[in-house]
Amino acid sequence: MTATMNVNASELPDLRNIGPTLAARLEQIGLYTRADMAAMGSTVIYRRLSEQYADRQLPVCYYLYSIEGALQNRHWNDFSEQEKAQLRKSAGLR
Repeated sequence: MTATMNVNASELPDLRNIGPTLAARLEQIGLYTRADMAAMGSTVIYRRLSEQYADRQLPVCYYLYSIEGALQNRHWNDFSEQEKAQLRKSAGLR
C-alpha cells in the first residue's frame, strides 16, 4: 500500500519562531509552508494578519519579527535595532 501525502499539511510549526497560535493564523490566510511565506514576505504577511485581526493589537515581536526570523532561520530577538526599525518601517509601523 502506498502512503499519500497530505498536500495541506503545514510545515509552519517546524519553523523557528512559529508557535501553534501563529501557525494557525498563518494557515487562516492561506500560508502553509516557508515557501508560501517567502513568496509573500514578512511585512505583507504582518499587514494581512493585522487586517484579519483588526480588533486586536498584534505584538510586533511575536508577529513581524518572528515571521522574518522564520524566513531567515534566526531567533526574532537576534535582529539588531536597525533591522527591527527597517522591518517596522517596511510594515508601515512607527
